[in-house]
Amino acid sequence: MTMVEICVDDVAGARTAEAYGADRVELCADLLEGGTTPSIGMVGTTLASVRRVGVQVLIRPRGGCFSYDADEVAAMLADIAAVRRLPTAVRVGFVVNALTPDRRVDEDATRELVTACGGSPVTFSRAFDEVPDQYAALDVLARLGVHRVLTAGGPGPAADHHDSLRDLVRHARNRLTVLAAGGVRSGNVAALVERTGVSEVHLRAPASSPTPHGTQPYGTSADEVRAVLAAVGRMDP
Repeated sequence: MTMVEICVDDVAGARTAEAYGADRVELCADLLEGGTTPSIGMVGTTLASVRRVGVQVLIRPRGGCFSYDADEVAAMLADIAAVRRLPTAVRVGFVVNALTPDRRVDEDATRELVTACGGSPVTFSRAFDEVPDQYAALDVLARLGVHRVLTAGGPGPAADHHDSLRDLVRHARNRLTVLAAGGVRSGNVAALVERTGVSEVHLRAPASSPTPHGTQPYGTSADEVRAVLAAVGRMDP
C-alpha cells in the first residue's frame, strides 16, 4: 500500500487531508521560503483538531541554506522539546535537516536533532537533494536513526528522476524509507510509484483561488487529495 503525506500550512489543510484519507500531514509555515517551523500555537491547534492522521512538524528556523550555527541548532532543539510537551491523540513526528557548508549531512547537528525527537519518527527534509553523494548520505542518515528521507532524487520534480529514486530505494533497503516528493500530483503519482518502487509519497495538493494577479495556490484541495489516493489504488476515483 502506498502511504500518502500531504504538506499543509494551516489547520483546515490538516482536517481536509485527514477527512479524505491521507495517512500523514507535514505541518509547515512560510511555504514561500520552502517551509519553516510553524508556531507552537499552530501545532497545538492542529493536534487538537485531528483524530487519526499522523502529524510531522517541520523544524527549520529560517529560509535559505541548511547550514546552521550553534544558536540555530539550540532553537531547533527547543522547538522539538516544546512540540513534544503538547497533548495529542495522534502520532507526532519531526522533519529536520542540517548540512555542512560543503553540502554533506551535518552529522553532529543531525544526531542532536534525532536524539531530541526521542522515539518520534524523524524525516530528513529535501535538503537531502542538495547533497552531492546521496548514497553516502543515506548511509549516514540510516546510521543516525532517521526513519525517512524526503527526496525527488535530485533537483526539481520527482518525475525527472525516476531512475535515481529507484536506485535510492534499492540502496536504502529496509534501513529507512524513501519518501518521494517534488511536483507529485494525481496525474503523475501512479507512474512514479510503479517506476521507482517508492512506498510513500509527499505532495502539497494546493487548491487555487482567483486574485487580481491571476489564480494562486491557496489551501488544500480535497479533490486532489482524493484523486491522489485513487491513483495509488487507495479509493475509488
